[in-house]
Amino acid sequence: MAKQEIKQEQVLNVEEAVSRSEAFINKNKKTISAVVIAIVVLIAAGMVVSNYVIKPRENKAAEALFVGEKYFQNGDYETALIEFETVADDFGCTKAGKLAKAYTGISMAQLGRYEEAIPYLKEFKGNDAMVAPSVLAALGNCYAHTGNDAQAAATLIKAAHAADNNLLSPAYLIQAGQIFEKLGKNTDALKAYQEVKDKYYGSTQSMNIDMYIERVK
Repeated sequence: MAKQEIKQEQVLNVEEAVSRSEAFINKNKKTISAVVIAIVVLIAAGMVVSNYVIKPRENKAAEALFVGEKYFQNGDYETALIEFETVADDFGCTKAGKLAKAYTGISMAQLGRYEEAIPYLKEFKGNDAMVAPSVLAALGNCYAHTGNDAQAAATLIKAAHAADNNLLSPAYLIQAGQIFEKLGKNTDALKAYQEVKDKYYGSTQSMNIDMYIERVK
């Protein structure tokens, strides 16, 4: 898996309060000055924490995560798992640390440790358009391997809708449809397959989707 670029978008709306009269300002000059100074100190302290504490930790976490990703790309899931667990434990509150938890779960799944993988995958709360659906799909597959087929199908449907693209969604929908078939829920399977045909007709999977649809009609 290529190195993931971890994204987080925040918008901070600040409303400035103004005094209603010059008399009020003059009367409370000392108090206002003290408040302004306190705010400046807090902002400065926040900048110090951000620049000298948070950012270095984020950088260290990202560097450590990259080491694990290299092992993961090479199929060395055992070593990758060790690296990811270390990042998750040491830098759990950072962006890279949170992603490392997802990687930990995926690595465990690759090693057949599905039960152990589930809590890590469930904990991931990212919203990246590619990463978050992939983690959900991995969780769905873990449910399938542990005999929880109903939860597996529901999670794969959720992953497909979260991705909403021709690359990932059709594959997840077809997986969900096959599980529904296994459960004898042909109506639900048909709905999943029909969504591939109607919504993701530009995908590779849509070329053979009629075969799936006919099978469950």
